[in-house]
Amino acid sequence: MAAPAETRTVAPSDRSAAPRARARALLRACRPRQWTKNLLVLAAPCAAGVIGRAGVAGDVAGAFVVMCAASSATYLVNDVRDVEQDRVHPVKRHRPIAAGEVSTREALVLAAALALLSVGGGAVIAPGLGAVALLYLALTLSYSIWWRGIVALDLLAIAAGFVLRPLAGGVASDIYLSRWFVLVTGFGAIFLVAAKRFSELRDTGTSLRVRATLRRYSARWLLALLAGAAIAAGAAYIGWVATRPSHLVWYGLSVVPFIGWLVRYAQLVAAGAGQAPEELILRDRLLLTLSVTWSVLFLGGVYVHH
Repeated sequence: MAAPAETRTVAPSDRSAAPRARARALLRACRPRQWTKNLLVLAAPCAAGVIGRAGVAGDVAGAFVVMCAASSATYLVNDVRDVEQDRVHPVKRHRPIAAGEVSTREALVLAAALALLSVGGGAVIAPGLGAVALLYLALTLSYSIWWRGIVALDLLAIAAGFVLRPLAGGVASDIYLSRWFVLVTGFGAIFLVAAKRFSELRDTGTSLRVRATLRRYSARWLLALLAGAAIAAGAAYIGWVATRPSHLVWYGLSVVPFIGWLVRYAQLVAAGAGQAPEELILRDRLLLTLSVTWSVLFLGGVYVHH
């Protein structure tokens, strides 16, 4: 008589562990830490003092979700494109796609779904928001394919992506964006991008091998761009302040921490930091203090009436 076949009972926790792990891997591949950049959608409605109006907060929250979906779609496509390079990078090899936790097919399917969600969802909130989401996707995807290999244009493409975030908040809440607002945002974006490139250039590890465009930059040129963008951003901010005479005290005082923030950030970058702006801001006490001080003074100018 044949012995009964040995069977193994699979615990319910074992059966559910794999889908949960896959879901966590997919979420990490979307780079949720980078979603903090999309808080820039708050800039225009907060500066205009309309964030508390009925319906505006909901539309801006929707714009945040739309831009998170669009940016994550881009990150997924970019990581699929760079998967071989990332696997030999000391840090990027831990990304889910490079580590084999998420297949390239899964990543591309999720990227397509997020792209459709961003454009479709944006169009439902406001037709202009759908257009901004589509423009952001076109810009960032073309950057991954073409612009990243062209000196200077790669910096401008990334900076344009930063500018589109506050623009998304503006169109979602139907706010006119002044030229001063656009100039401050644009030059500020160039400042941050130049800082990141300078920090990458200082890295003597595998970064120089992975990003060929870096070989064509010089530290002196990037520092000059960093300084020029900081001066231009500061001048544009002062120009904007001059157009707000009714709250000149609050806005005038906010110039000090704004300029101080640019100077401190440039100092940290020159010392070797700057590859992750969101982490740098939270790690440096002076930079964080300047950020909070500026926010208080700026919001005071917006919401405290004389």
